[in-house]
Amino acid sequence: MTAPYHPPRKYSVRIEGHRTSISLEPVFWDMLIATAQREDVPVNALVARIDAERIRAETPPGLASAIRVWLVTHGT
Repeated sequence: MTAPYHPPRKYSVRIEGHRTSISLEPVFWDMLIATAQREDVPVNALVARIDAERIRAETPPGLASAIRVWLVTHGT
């Protein structure tokens, strides 16, 4: 696992065929990869699922924030 105190990096993902980038600290990216592997789904599919959940929220956060919150509440 990457050192926990590292500035965010940009990562490219595809959501429903559209490319986008997200800025995440490497520790969250590592958690996202580990969760996708554990659930046996591609990272893009997991990000799309998190994105769909965040869009339904009363006050939708940005995608990177939604990923961080999702990982803390559902992930590892």
